[in-house]
Amino acid sequence: MRIFFQAVGCQRFVLRAGSGVCRFALAAALFATAAVGQRTPRAEFAPVVDDPALPRVLIIGDSISIGYTLPLRAALDGVANVHRPPENCAHTWKGLESIDRWLGEGKWDLIHFNWGLHDLKHVDEEGKLALPPKGKQVSTVGEYAANLEKLVQRLNQTGATLIWRPTTPVPEGAQGRVPADLAKYNAAAREVIERHGIEVDDMNSFIRNRNIPQVRPDNVHFSKDSSALLAANSAKLIRRKLKSN
Repeated sequence: MRIFFQAVGCQRFVLRAGSGVCRFALAAALFATAAVGQRTPRAEFAPVVDDPALPRVLIIGDSISIGYTLPLRAALDGVANVHRPPENCAHTWKGLESIDRWLGEGKWDLIHFNWGLHDLKHVDEEGKLALPPKGKQVSTVGEYAANLEKLVQRLNQTGATLIWRPTTPVPEGAQGRVPADLAKYNAAAREVIERHGIEVDDMNSFIRNRNIPQVRPDNVHFSKDSSALLAANSAKLIRRKLKSN
């Protein structure tokens, strides 16, 4: 009998069964294959073990929020248990599909949330970023506002204090996005948020006033140092809202 297997990064080998070399090689290949399939989860996505004496905070958002998750968790150490879904929360369509799973069964004292950067982006038929005017936006402004309204209604059902974080800057040259769209989507979101009387974490004003740079002039993301500044500022608001609960 012959055993065929594909070793990761190697050619296909043919080994005769029954030999010690064969058994050793087969075991090594299976181990290597299993190791590749097991990725170490990102620290931002690691489960949080709650301190039952502290309030529970949930962060919902895109990669910008992923960037400030760890420094925000550090800034609120001893103040709150800071959780987030173990994924990029992307656009409002994904939010509608996943919100119940993200909320889970536990009680939340405060939820800091955002959608938008992935709603206004342009994608092709395969869902990949497209350079405007090619492709189509994931959500029209009207769809975005309608979806956000549904999501806010669901978040209100938790009884948690809610904090909305507007969509962060879209610089010129940002792939798949048009800078002028940012104001339209944030304006639509503001109508929803104000209608429900929700507190706003005005991160964009903080970014502008402190001249906080993004990774590159044509990139929507922030560096580790910039994300730490965003986290420190948001932590002040979260602390204040938790104290007033």
